[in-house]
Amino acid sequence: MARRPIRLGELAARLGRSVEGDAGFLVRDVAALTDAGAEALAFVRSPRYAEAWARSGAGAGILPAGVDAASRPVIRSPRPDLDFARAVGWIAPPPAPAAGIHASAVVAEDARVDASACVGPGVVVGPRSRVGPRSVLHPGVILYEDVEVGADCTLHAGAVVREETQLGDRVVLQPGVVLGGDGFGYTFGEGGERVKIPQVGRVVVEDDVEIGANTTVDRATLGETRIGRGTKIDNLVMIAHNCRLGEDVIVVAQSGLAGSTTVGRRAMLMAQMGTAGQLEIGEGAFVGGRAGVHKDVAAGARIWGWPQMEERAWHRSVAALARLPDALRRLRALERRLGVGARRDEEAGD
Repeated sequence: MARRPIRLGELAARLGRSVEGDAGFLVRDVAALTDAGAEALAFVRSPRYAEAWARSGAGAGILPAGVDAASRPVIRSPRPDLDFARAVGWIAPPPAPAAGIHASAVVAEDARVDASACVGPGVVVGPRSRVGPRSVLHPGVILYEDVEVGADCTLHAGAVVREETQLGDRVVLQPGVVLGGDGFGYTFGEGGERVKIPQVGRVVVEDDVEIGANTTVDRATLGETRIGRGTKIDNLVMIAHNCRLGEDVIVVAQSGLAGSTTVGRRAMLMAQMGTAGQLEIGEGAFVGGRAGVHKDVAAGARIWGWPQMEERAWHRSVAALARLPDALRRLRALERRLGVGARRDEEAGD
């Protein structure tokens, strides 16, 4: 990505922070502490990384209080990670493709594409679909019929958006996302054969949602599968039919939500967790990595494990598990002293 050089003093003013040292230092790049060069800006998340900052070749930094500047110009910040993220957005902005429709794109005659939108090579925009102002459809994006894409959306290469799916404003779909695929719904015929249940609902994605690469969100059997405003979904996640995710939910990689799961606002679902269907995860709940959720989770609860346990109980169980081999050895030694182990082995035929 192209870089836009900026004086450290100007950057600090944009962030509403103060500068220590040379405010005229010209920032030409952004980088991690381990990779930064003399013209780059890096950041230190906390005093824990003070030694890494001292060893870094970065020319300038965004530092919390208590970390020595090491004779370099710095911006002081109570939230270095947040301010650095904002700085990166100004210094290394994403490419802005030119508006217009590529000659190789296929746009239905009754589709509506805003004049400020960008429709890239090989894109298909189906009948009656709409693409809003300044939205970008990268190469190979497919919109089926009656799809609505709001303003300032970015759909990366290979994303597929099936019929009647609705995207709000500022939605980001990473490469390979599939929205509106059929839910996995079958019943049994008279002879025991599998009979597909028609999936005639839709998917609605509200404003400011980002969905990671190769994630799938199935259309509802009836009604809607809905992803709430501000929700962020990682790569390789499966959201089944009729799920409803509230606002500002986090779903981390390789997780799976079975049909009709409801997730309350600001819940956080960590990597590789999974749910049984038709249950509710409450507002602000935390579900740990690889947890197996088989019953409702209360608002604000923190659970781990399979089957799910309250966080403190899970930690005690894991700690006890590490002591189990030693406990088993002591038990067997006690059984031998009492003669119990020999009788048990005889009864077992050992």
